[in-house]
Amino acid sequence: MANYWAIAIGINQYQLFQPLSCAQADAEALEDFLVTEAGFLPKHCQVMTDTSPPIGDRSTYPTKENILLLLEDLAATSWQPEDYLWLFFSGYGVNYKGKDYLMPAEGNPELVQETGIELRSLMQSLQLADLNVLLLLDINRAFGTQADAPVGEETIELAQELQLATILSCQPEQFSHESSELGHGFFTAALLEALRSGNGSNLADLESYLSLIVPKLCHHHWRPIQNPATIIPSRQQVILPKLAMESDFQSESVIYPEESFAVALAAPPLDDSPRTSADRGRRGEVSVNSSQQVKGQKVQESGGSLVSQPMAKTSLGVNTRGRFIPNSSKGYVSRLPANQPSIPFWKQFILWGGGSLLVAGLIAVVFLRNQETFRIKQISSTSPNASVSDRQVVENLPSDRTPAVRLNNQSSAQITSSSQSKKRNQAVLDLAKMSLRQTQASDLSMAIATARKIQPGEPLYEQAQENIKIWSQMILNLAEGRAKQRQYATAIAAARLITKDEAPYAKAQAAINLWRLEGKQYVSNKTLLDAANALIKSEQASTYNRAIEVAKKVPADQPGFDTAQKSINKWSEKILDLAKRRAAEGERNAAIATAALVPEETGAYEDAQDAIQKWQKK
Repeated sequence: MANYWAIAIGINQYQLFQPLSCAQADAEALEDFLVTEAGFLPKHCQVMTDTSPPIGDRSTYPTKENILLLLEDLAATSWQPEDYLWLFFSGYGVNYKGKDYLMPAEGNPELVQETGIELRSLMQSLQLADLNVLLLLDINRAFGTQADAPVGEETIELAQELQLATILSCQPEQFSHESSELGHGFFTAALLEALRSGNGSNLADLESYLSLIVPKLCHHHWRPIQNPATIIPSRQQVILPKLAMESDFQSESVIYPEESFAVALAAPPLDDSPRTSADRGRRGEVSVNSSQQVKGQKVQESGGSLVSQPMAKTSLGVNTRGRFIPNSSKGYVSRLPANQPSIPFWKQFILWGGGSLLVAGLIAVVFLRNQETFRIKQISSTSPNASVSDRQVVENLPSDRTPAVRLNNQSSAQITSSSQSKKRNQAVLDLAKMSLRQTQASDLSMAIATARKIQPGEPLYEQAQENIKIWSQMILNLAEGRAKQRQYATAIAAARLITKDEAPYAKAQAAINLWRLEGKQYVSNKTLLDAANALIKSEQASTYNRAIEVAKKVPADQPGFDTAQKSINKWSEKILDLAKRRAAEGERNAAIATAALVPEETGAYEDAQDAIQKWQKK
């Protein structure tokens, strides 16, 4: 029988960071719920906070050494395969040189690598322990550090690679908030509410509830928007003990007025399992896309510490409990459909690649021969007795060298274009044979890894190399598309899949650096716009004017400027509408004063000035 374990870490008093207010309360409240209401055994739950009591002779003060020693001891002496682990962290997180770190109590922003807990090593060690892990990270951003990218980007990528269920308190480009009124961070408050109201028995329910409630909390408390980031393994896992799922938690709202849950209460159930009407009434659920399988890495223990080492790409198998387990003894195996015969890979290349090239060659030969025959027939049809105009026509026919060369070049360009198109079609077809998708960067990366196994001199080596070029460019195209949609975190995660051995690597690295800069600018500008929106109060024209002044601070050459301009024009129109309404009610002086609040260089400014002159004449 599987056991349920929990480690809850919450750090308020940092030695070298600004103190937090609610991190310790977050960890203590989650551990209390899991023990008192969810059925976790007290001896299987551990809290690590500024004031947590020791376990025997061992301190539970959340230093890097204490945290890693606890994990290593549990892995060596207590955890069994298929056990369940909730690992919760509330505190500071930092990204340094592309790697995410959790900062323990003694964490030093100037020595991130030495004092921080590297998430890559931590997550890899949890995967190798063969546990059903739920990683909950309520990470606060640290300002003034050496961080060169938003924290969370690498964590999302690792969770997808390792198939670890992970929930981050916010997107990489956002900020986590805490509230003394709630006594918790917004994320943890919503998490506790979800669990107590019965919306957290599985990851799909939990993701649905958090994605709905956390933004509402931000709006209610006048804070910039915060959207949790959830990574769900391809096969969803149950995250609470059976006893807890069968019991009815008390659905008492403690974080938000009752009427604010109207949307959640009305949302339809996600799964097709039968439920009572009461269950359907209290659950807010939406569909969730499963994450993709990609290569992992291996973590070994060396001298009592966790050491990260690269490992060969492995296949991910599914056990009877519905969780992906890494199989390090076997290489990657192509996922063929059940009804497709298992044809050797090299034979598929010969049949499809060779056949396509042969057909293309025949078409090109026929086309060129027909072109030459057509020219000869037209030239031979002219006679010495032809008129001057006829001779001019003959002279203009492609009998001299320059036009002939031009036509030949055009034909070559057409053939080259057709050949490139066929090569791309072949690469896409090969993806389909492996049951991989061209719209998923991780699938394309897996295909590249498979093609690299074909060594020089082996059949279809050239075709495999051509596919690698095409697939790596497709990854970069996907990343660029995401960046255009301001999805900088996922764009960077995709571009990182392009290795040094691939042609677009230099371009991908340049794009990553650009997107990191744009991402920071976008976050800063979005925060400005959120602050501007927070100033607005309905029916108060002066608040729209103040919001416009804040939105004007978004620089013209940075992401978010277009959005700021749209908001400015919309708010100026709102001010003018309020002025017109007051004029219609006979309050001309108030209408003039309101219209005067419309700033210059806004869409409604000229109309506002015309209206003022009209009202002054009356």
